[in-house]
Amino acid sequence: MAEPETLPLSRPTSEAPAFPEADLVDAYRLMVLARITDERCLMLQRQGRIGFYAPLMGQEAAQIGASRALAAEDWVFPAYRELAVALARGVSLRAIFDQLLGNAEDTIKGRQMPNHFGFREVNFVVASSPIGTQITQAVGAAMAAQRRHDPIVTIAFFGDGATSSNDFHAGLNFAGVFQTPTIFFCQNNQWAISMPRERQTRSATLAEKGSAYGIPGVLVDGNDVHAVFAAVRDARARAVSGGGPTMIEAEVYRFGPHSTSDDPKRYRTEQQLSAAKERDPISRLKSELIRAGKWTEEKDHSLWEESRARVAQTFEAAEKARPLDPRTVFDDVFATLTSRLTEERDEYDSLVRDGVLKP
Repeated sequence: MAEPETLPLSRPTSEAPAFPEADLVDAYRLMVLARITDERCLMLQRQGRIGFYAPLMGQEAAQIGASRALAAEDWVFPAYRELAVALARGVSLRAIFDQLLGNAEDTIKGRQMPNHFGFREVNFVVASSPIGTQITQAVGAAMAAQRRHDPIVTIAFFGDGATSSNDFHAGLNFAGVFQTPTIFFCQNNQWAISMPRERQTRSATLAEKGSAYGIPGVLVDGNDVHAVFAAVRDARARAVSGGGPTMIEAEVYRFGPHSTSDDPKRYRTEQQLSAAKERDPISRLKSELIRAGKWTEEKDHSLWEESRARVAQTFEAAEKARPLDPRTVFDDVFATLTSRLTEERDEYDSLVRDGVLKP
């Protein structure tokens, strides 16, 4: 087995081309859409119009860069903050809002927490709330692909806090032993809710944790869409060629709260947040595009206005959709409804007919 190595924080070299130049404007548009959707969802939760939300502000470049380096047939195992990944995979805003609302159009039928969406048509697995469980799931799916000789990879997205979970260590150990085609993509946003990264581990980096399991570790600037794209592209190429898994740490910063149940002002200062926002990945890519003559301030103003209108209109349409039929609780439990469930469904129908319950 080759000696594992931890690569230094760096941008791609000329031998490793960066993010495809023709797609950079599209990547920027997606990053802006994700940011505006994030802002809107935080506001909607405060208004009581959705129940819960976990924002990704500050992590847009990491998610878009990683997503665009994958193939359509690859499988994504998200945490609960991968909105930009879903958008990059082609998921519609409407489908995301339907899930946040749990309305009649929600493909999950309201059976998951808001922000825990999944979309089979783009190989985007439903998120789980327990920390780190997607890591072992991604390894298992990769091993299945390995046995089928299916040339795909699985990628698990998780935060720095998940590197302290049981599933992280079990997943990496299994992947290292069986050399599964898995990419472990850690978005180190510096906070595991209120726990700062430096209080979680004595390791100099999180990327180097892969070395203990015989997995190469790569450390990248997560605010640089080029560096992230190159790291994931190279990890994917390595995996499909039989080289095994890669652990990637993308250094980012979470601008917002951990979730709408969190108040970050209780554990970090405004000075820390302001310093992080000076490295805003959206501002960084915008400046790059303007310097290259591919973007203007006028186009940028229009993009933000049009995106805000699109997000508002899409949510309003989703909000007007019919509520979920309570009878769907009896669906999808068994292939054929059991006698007991049939009795319960009939009892429900009778209570609705008698006016005891509202339909």
